[in-house]
Amino acid sequence: MPSCYQSIVVNAPIDAVWDTIKNFHDMSWAPGVIAKCEVVGGKLGTEAGAKRVLNDAFHETLIECSDQEHRVRYSIDEGPSPVSSAEVSHYIGDLHLITATLNNATFVEWGSSWESNTEDVAEFCQQIYVALLGELAQKFEPK
Repeated sequence: MPSCYQSIVVNAPIDAVWDTIKNFHDMSWAPGVIAKCEVVGGKLGTEAGAKRVLNDAFHETLIECSDQEHRVRYSIDEGPSPVSSAEVSHYIGDLHLITATLNNATFVEWGSSWESNTEDVAEFCQQIYVALLGELAQKFEPK
């Protein structure tokens, strides 16, 4: 099964980073990447089954939001090429936080796996993860 992985260290305590990213319906921390996050349905942004549409293109469903593991898992149900439902199936994204105890920072890892016959998915997702993680780290940089 193909996969993609990216990580970064954010200079902030894990609780602050978790409070920023755990709400599936709030992508305000990444304004340079996510211009619009539309809530679909009535589920809360931390409740499995919550749905959203990012930038009028990515239709996603929250699979898990775990305060104990500091983990958000989601599926992409529909999206632009190369992650459209015609090209990709069983896309699972996994955003996970780990305390970096030496300096009270947070190690953030974002990965995904899927089934597809195209090889463009990994490069496409890698670029998005790099941009999103960069925005997250920048949010916590001193002004």
